[in-house]
Amino acid sequence: MSHIAVERNRRRQMNDHLKVLRSLTPCFYIKRGDQASIIGGVIEFIKELHQVLQALESKKQRKSLSPSPGPSPRPLVQTPQSGDHVHTPFGIENFKELGACCNSSVADVEAKISGSNVMLKVIARRIPGQIVKIVSVLEKLSFEVLHLNISSMEDTVLYSFVIKIGLECQLSLEELALEVQQSFFPNVVYTHEI
Repeated sequence: MSHIAVERNRRRQMNDHLKVLRSLTPCFYIKRGDQASIIGGVIEFIKELHQVLQALESKKQRKSLSPSPGPSPRPLVQTPQSGDHVHTPFGIENFKELGACCNSSVADVEAKISGSNVMLKVIARRIPGQIVKIVSVLEKLSFEVLHLNISSMEDTVLYSFVIKIGLECQLSLEELALEVQQSFFPNVVYTHEI
């Protein structure tokens, strides 16, 4: 085989593999059709699937140790560089509130600042109509859903939101995570009505 034929065969295989990757990846992960965008989108999708797997393993361990019926919020603490400040939609803050988690045996909720928006991830067992409840809570709290991705595996689902913070919103990320967590409990009254 000549060098040209070998190279042509390699390109054909690369293009075939890229087509398969693109078909296996939800379309919103891939912004453009070029090779770099396809590979970058696949990487993001795999990272998200990896997070789902870790959350499921964590949930399995928690259930085997001691199942707790109620939510337990906790802030995510990241190590600051000396004197770092973070520009958030809530104002300039010392590096203390970049994210928050609220975990229970029913659902795990994580909220993080991402630029001028909030990334919200919810991992839970599949409950019919739950996504409507979550969106309703977000709207009541003056958030606007910019992007929503739903990934599911058997009876577990991952809701990934990008949400814009409304001008009237006065919640911390920890309070947001707790409010979304409480949407999984039918008899809970929302504490931050606008």
